[in-house]
Amino acid sequence: PHVFGPPKDRNAAIAVLRRAIELGVNHIDTSDFYGPHITNQIIKKALYPYPKNLTLVTKVGAFRGSDTSWNLAISKDDLIKAVHDNLRNLGVETLDVVNLRVGPPLISDENMSIAEPFSVLVDLKKQGLIRHLGLSTVSPKQFAECEALSDIVCVQNLYNVINRKDDAFIDELSKKGVAYVPYFPLGGFSPLQSKILNKIAAECQSTPMQIALAWLYQRSPNILLIPGTSSIAHLEENVAAAAISLTADMIKELNAISSVV
Repeated sequence: PHVFGPPKDRNAAIAVLRRAIELGVNHIDTSDFYGPHITNQIIKKALYPYPKNLTLVTKVGAFRGSDTSWNLAISKDDLIKAVHDNLRNLGVETLDVVNLRVGPPLISDENMSIAEPFSVLVDLKKQGLIRHLGLSTVSPKQFAECEALSDIVCVQNLYNVINRKDDAFIDELSKKGVAYVPYFPLGGFSPLQSKILNKIAAECQSTPMQIALAWLYQRSPNILLIPGTSSIAHLEENVAAAAISLTADMIKELNAISSVV
């Protein structure tokens, strides 16, 4: 729970990962600080040798305390160790994508420079340990600072149908061909917001959470989704959301949901 400690059912976790590949999922979000170490070890157990079209995206920049707290880990030594931990536990020689994780609750100042820790990852990329670089929980200013140091393939920030702070940022990244990966894509809805989702879900013969995902799929072509799941049934429900086609009126109603209390 809360990405700390082992899963309740290790075999079930392995089954979910294998079913995801069967369903055509080709992007898995992970980190060695999940567990810690356990998530990557389970991914390796379930999927190694990895399908050629599978992209594993990991994160560095944090560690979990014994009290399950999040702690900043962006020194040069921290980042080098984190990259090697990911390499070892995933069983690969090169990591597909590494995101530098900063932002709340690790860093609260959106204007704080992150050039120094990002430069460490740039050097590791030059050494061949990382194929592509990304950022997690960053501001447009921090993105621009890092983009001047290296190509960036993705940004992973908090965003969903009721948390719309990054609207302009998403559009900017889309123009640049940079993927935007919203975490917590299902958010937390007020009773009135849930009522709207329930209404549209009934019209589409789907679940409210599928509607929230479908809205993200149709929000912008550069959005990639990473909804969490712990069961095959929930995984299949999430994947099925990609086939839902929302009408213009539905999208208009959902676009306004963030202002509904």
